[in-house]
Amino acid sequence: MNYYITTDEKLRELVRTLAEQKWNIISADKQGTRFMYINDGKDLTVDAKARPTKVSAKQFVFPKSEPLFFFKKEHDDLKLIDPQAVQQKTVLFGAKPCDAAGLPIMEKLFNWDYKDEFFNKRVENTVVIGMACDYTDEYCFCTSVGLAPDSEKGSDVFLVPGADNHYVVKEVTPKGAAFIAEFKAIFSEAAQGDIKAVSRTQPAPEKKFNVDEVKNWLDGHFESEYWSKAGETCLGCAQCAFVCPVCHCFDIVDENCAADCGRRVKNWDACQFGLFTKHASGHNPRETQPDRYRQRVSHKFKYYQDKFGETLCTGCGRCSRNCAVGIDIAEIVANIPM
Repeated sequence: MNYYITTDEKLRELVRTLAEQKWNIISADKQGTRFMYINDGKDLTVDAKARPTKVSAKQFVFPKSEPLFFFKKEHDDLKLIDPQAVQQKTVLFGAKPCDAAGLPIMEKLFNWDYKDEFFNKRVENTVVIGMACDYTDEYCFCTSVGLAPDSEKGSDVFLVPGADNHYVVKEVTPKGAAFIAEFKAIFSEAAQGDIKAVSRTQPAPEKKFNVDEVKNWLDGHFESEYWSKAGETCLGCAQCAFVCPVCHCFDIVDENCAADCGRRVKNWDACQFGLFTKHASGHNPRETQPDRYRQRVSHKFKYYQDKFGETLCTGCGRCSRNCAVGIDIAEIVANIPM
C-alpha cells in the first residue's frame, strides 16, 4: 500500500479538473443532509467531524427508480427497448466508513442468482474516496458490526485528516491506485514521518452488542414475545430503509406513458410497508407491524448472514437518528433477552 499527502485546496483543484473532464462528482451538501452532484471545488465537503448525512449515498449506485426496459406498441407488434448502462466515470468524495462499506455488502445481493448490469457498471465506474471519521453520538455503532472509524472497506482511496487541512492518502485498491496515478499532481508521495496516526477528538463508538450472539438468538426465536414489544411503536413509514446505506428491497412495476408506450421500472420498496408481503389472495405473512419489524431486524442480523456471510448493517445510526418515534435499532438488538 502506497501513501501520499494532499491538502484541502488540492482536493478542490481535483474537483475542478474532474468537472472539466466531465466526471460525475458527488459530495455531501453543506447542510449535512444528503450527497449531491457538484461541479465546483467550492462546493466540496470533506469533514471528518461532521455527523453522517441524513441520507446515505446508495442512490448513486442503486437509484430510487430505474427503468429496466421501455416498450412501444407498433401496429400489432410490441417493441422492447433496452436502456444503456451508465458509462460515465464518477467519484464519491468523503464517504465515511459506514457509507463506503455499504457497496461491497450490497454487491453480494446484486450478483447472487442474477448479475445486475446496471448496479455493477455504476460501481465499476465509481471511485470511492473514503475518509476516517471523527464523529460519535449515541446512535453510532459501527464497532458493533465489525467496522471502525478508520475502516477502509469499500473505499478505493482513503483520507486520514491531519493538521492544517492536510490529509494522509492511502491507496486501497487497484482502482484507487490508477486514480491517484491519473491525477498525480494532486497527490505528493508521503515521507515516512508523514505516515502516522492522527489523534481522534471523539472516542470510537461503544460496542453495544455482539453480532454472533444476536445471530444465534435469532436462529431460535422467530416466535418470541419480544417482537411485540420491539415493534409496537413502529409507524411503518420506512424512512429507516430509505436512509440506510444497505437496505435494497425493490418492487418492479409497469408504467404507461401513453396508450401505446411505457416502461418496466424498479422502484425502492421496504419490508416495513404493509403491502410489501401481501399476496394476491389477500393473505399477508407479515400482517402486523411487529411482524414487519422482526423481518427488518432478522434480515439485517440473520437472513443476510445466512445467505452471504455479511451483516446487513454498517452501524451508521441513520435509521435511529431520524426515526419519527425514536426507535433505536441498536438498543432493540442490544436488549434482546439472551
